[in-house]
Parts: sequence; structure tokens; C-alpha cells
Amino acid sequence: MMKRVSDSYTEQIQILTQANMNGYGRLFGGQLLTWVDVVAGVVARRHSGCNVTTAAIDNLQFCGPARANDTLLLVGKMTHVGRTSMEVCVKTYVEHLNGKTDLINTAYVLMVALDENEEPTEVPGLIPETLEERLEWQAGVKRKKLRETRRKENY
Repeated sequence: MMKRVSDSYTEQIQILTQANMNGYGRLFGGQLLTWVDVVAGVVARRHSGCNVTTAAIDNLQFCGPARANDTLLLVGKMTHVGRTSMEVCVKTYVEHLNGKTDLINTAYVLMVALDENEEPTEVPGLIPETLEERLEWQAGVKRKKLRETRRKENY
């Protein structure tokens, strides 16, 4: 079975409150990481039709701040799949009152599908349809090789 990127596309909206801020009045990075992980999990569950677990966060780049009362838009898309693993890109934007958005974070999260015994299970293939999706797929192949190299170095 094959699925499109659009089949698992996910958005989450947050309005930032003081509870989400660090001592400098900016969004606490750990809070953003929690939301990124949730969005990646939803994308992976939609793609696989299974429960999932986070295996790795390959990349987490903070490109700009978010402050109290900002509206955050988190957008998750499937970028690459393996046999049991799925790479999800989650981009986070500050959405201004005029509708303009500024990218503040990009994260690549590796999720693994789990069967009823919590063992890795096969996932559907991915059909990259647009040029952007095909480029993300190719970049995902490179990130997968890099992850494999790092794993071998660490064990």
C-alpha cells in the first residue's frame, strides 16, 4: 500500500501564554519540542495506521523567537519512509495578526510504527508527488544514511 504526503499532513495551532515562556520572555525550547513531537506523532500515526514511538530527532533548528501572545502554527509532513520508520518534518511558524508567517523552527523527527505487541511493524510506502516532496525524499535518503553512520559509530 502507498500513501501520499497529503494523506498525513497535520497542523497544530497554539497561542503562547506566560506558562510557555522562559526567563527571557521567549518560548521555552522544551515546550516547542513537546509540540513538535506530538505533531510528528500524529503525522506518523495517520500514515501508518499504528501507534508510534519517537526514535530520533535529527535536526532541530531555531531560526527566530516566539513571544507571549504569539500564535504558533506547527505544520507536519511525511518526508521519507523506510520499512518500519517514518521521517517527519515539522516546521513551526509565528503567525502574525495580518496573516503573515515567519519560520522559527524546523525539525526532522524519526518515528517507528508499532504493532499490538509494541514491536516495529511495516508501514505503507510514500508517494512524493510534487517537486518539493521529491526533494524532501532525496534529502531524507541522505539523512537516513547519516543516521545509520552515527548509529554504527555510537555502538
